[in-house]
Amino acid sequence: MIQDSRVSSQGNLPRKKRPLSGRASGGLSLILRRRGVTHVFTRKELDELMGAIAAEALRKAKPSPKDEVCDGRPRDPGPARIDPRTIRLTADVRTLAALIDHTLLRPEATRAQIESLCDEALQLGFAAVCVNPGWVPVAAEKLRGSRVRVATVAGFPFGATSTTAKRAEAKAAIIAGATEVDMVMNVGAMKSGDTARVESDIRGVVEVCHAHGAAVKVILENGYLTDQEKVVASKIARKAGADFVKTSTGFGPSGATEADVRLMREAVGPQMGVKAAGGIRNLADALRMLQAGATRLGASSSLAILAEAAALMK
Repeated sequence: MIQDSRVSSQGNLPRKKRPLSGRASGGLSLILRRRGVTHVFTRKELDELMGAIAAEALRKAKPSPKDEVCDGRPRDPGPARIDPRTIRLTADVRTLAALIDHTLLRPEATRAQIESLCDEALQLGFAAVCVNPGWVPVAAEKLRGSRVRVATVAGFPFGATSTTAKRAEAKAAIIAGATEVDMVMNVGAMKSGDTARVESDIRGVVEVCHAHGAAVKVILENGYLTDQEKVVASKIARKAGADFVKTSTGFGPSGATEADVRLMREAVGPQMGVKAAGGIRNLADALRMLQAGATRLGASSSLAILAEAAALMK
């Protein structure tokens, strides 16, 4: 049985501890370290999960059309409302939920919506909720004492702020209760070939986060990069000590693709997490990203994904 170890969010600065680390042997295993205890998502366990639902899902479901990938200008008000109480939580559905960051980063999100996001995460057992920094205190209070982590963003969505600003943003978020920080890489520096600045920027945020036990995911915003730049950026993030590389913000020119996830996995090897985010709207999308090598998914359509998986298990 797959286990997960998580840290409750506190309103004060957490004690120094080992940061979360994602690993993927062959792209399909995950190791979580917390409080000196290691819990392993093995390749076999993830294979069993996907083996239980992938064939039927891929037969019935079609991938999201390319023109519907999230580009920061959504064509609809968001995912259709699903009552989480209607989702039957089998072991496989719970395992899938534990790989998803339940996400709401829209600028118009309300307090009520953030609180609902947290309630859903508690009920369904998502890995984390991912919210904008201003909502971290609300999420931390709602999730206090639970196993659901609080993730937030820094330098979002463009990555064009200074390293000093990103460090300050990350530290403030940790003090408010965040245990994971998804920072946006300095895309302009990467496009300019200034790899030293890219590494320094990432390392600066990693230092702040790891000093207080928070994990760091580096958003590359692949829609702006060539394949070679994606590879170089992934290796820089690994060298700088980040815990994950992440495909996109969901507000850029494109979202996650299987090809990008495979490329990033090959670049960072089996010792680092890969998060796929942006445009993951159904179960087929989710499974394809996991099969490509992702160890975490970011999605605002999390309930729809789990509902689809649960329906297949009936």
